[in-house]
Amino acid sequence: MATDTGDPTLTVDELAARAGVTVRTVRFYSTRGLLPPPEIGPRRVGHYGPDHLSRLALIEELQHQGLTLAAIERYVRQLPPDLSAHDLAIHRALVASWLPDKAEEATRAQLERRAGRALAEEDIDRLTALNVLERSAAREGGSADEDTFRVDPGLLQLGVRLLDVPIALETILAARTVLLEHARSTARELTRLFQGEVDPENIEAMKSLSAHMQPLVVQALVTAFQRSLKQELRAMYAAGEPGRTG
Repeated sequence: MATDTGDPTLTVDELAARAGVTVRTVRFYSTRGLLPPPEIGPRRVGHYGPDHLSRLALIEELQHQGLTLAAIERYVRQLPPDLSAHDLAIHRALVASWLPDKAEEATRAQLERRAGRALAEEDIDRLTALNVLERSAAREGGSADEDTFRVDPGLLQLGVRLLDVPIALETILAARTVLLEHARSTARELTRLFQGEVDPENIEAMKSLSAHMQPLVVQALVTAFQRSLKQELRAMYAAGEPGRTG
């Protein structure tokens, strides 16, 4: 299991289980250079960490989008080499937003295996409030372990990370609302731009343009957000320093 420090302590089997893929898939991506090599521990056992998990999840999302292996390789090569697991998770969430809403059915045990941790009822309620998952009707007479859920795989890892953030749920939900509103506004403006480049009645042409622009848009959104957030934080800290004025 991965520790809170982010140390690479996942075996290849645990990494595959957390990502919902096969070990063969992990090894294939590794041979293509899409995943960095694991840290080799005692007995020559490879150990993977949160960065590997987030990168693997991003690669899988790009594949679900229909990108070819060559296109995925180009996309991954363009990513800054020092991206954290959190940054990669943001990339994946943005990529997933281009797909229609989708969810996967999971039992309590499957959900915890994907999350990589035990989930208390409070955690389940928090993830539900974040729209990461939806509790399905439990079977009559069944135990809590037999509950089933509809899970948004694109948001699960981000949601699990938020479980440990010392911020009130109300604040997180308010931040989510702000982000969604601005994301929709950006999507509307981009759609207008796309319509100006191709015949809006040519659905296939629109899809093709969207597919080609998608990696660039995702990268631009993440970069712009990170830079803007750093600027706002610097301005806030500067305003709060003694001797500084607004």
